[in-house]
Amino acid sequence: MSDLMLKTTVAARTRVSGWADTTVRAMRRRGDRGQTAVEYLGIIAVVVAIVVLIANTNLGQTIVDKLRTQISRVAP
Repeated sequence: MSDLMLKTTVAARTRVSGWADTTVRAMRRRGDRGQTAVEYLGIIAVVVAIVVLIANTNLGQTIVDKLRTQISRVAP
């Protein structure tokens, strides 16, 4: 895994973790229950699944390579 990919993965996981903690605190503070709580957890699960997919496949490296190509076209 490239250094850039590793840094991106760590940053994404950190943000997801922070977002999940914030969501849980907000749910407790507002007393959200039932369907709303399930919706929050569903969103968190989808975001985590996307991060894991990108981190564990060549998809992440493909995205990084395409971004680098586009950046090099704009700023040679």
